[in-house]
Amino acid sequence: MTTSTLTYLEQTSPAELRPAKEPQEPVDVRRVEEVSPEFARFLYASVGGDWYWTGKLAWTWDRWIEHLTRPAFETWVAYAGGVPAGYIALKGEGSEVEVENFGLLPGFIGRGIGGHLLTVGLQQAWSFPERHPELSEVTRVWLHTNTLDGPNALANYKARGLRPYKTEQEERPEADGPPPGPWPGANRSVAR
Repeated sequence: MTTSTLTYLEQTSPAELRPAKEPQEPVDVRRVEEVSPEFARFLYASVGGDWYWTGKLAWTWDRWIEHLTRPAFETWVAYAGGVPAGYIALKGEGSEVEVENFGLLPGFIGRGIGGHLLTVGLQQAWSFPERHPELSEVTRVWLHTNTLDGPNALANYKARGLRPYKTEQEERPEADGPPPGPWPGANRSVAR
């Protein structure tokens, strides 16, 4: 059984956000307006496959619908060259917004897109009540990452002004084998 270290990070003011540089290539970040379990599962599997995101892989279509139609939930997707490059999923509750998922598809890592997408996502998190008036003014944006995530994840979060507030250990039995990727062997074949 693999032990992973979870790190929880937060911002308590939008003034703490430190924007990343714009990527050198054109990147368009757009909110997903259509409920599409197929697209959501594609993003989850393609972005998280190398990092052992397995919890939602067995979900049914109905379970994805339930997840995507929760109150105060948003997905923002970065597009580069006309295709999805990565995404950030945000969930608001009370006066807090959680970054539930964030990451890039393998072919887009290392191109300056991740910092930009995280910047846009955090800006959107802080402005949640504008789109979800049932929520209170946002007082905290938070997320957690672990040592199985991408090697640049924690550094990117800290560079955007998120600060660690708690760590804990967790056992991850699914991390004892090779990561699933979006399909077996897919991410190992990406030309860099």
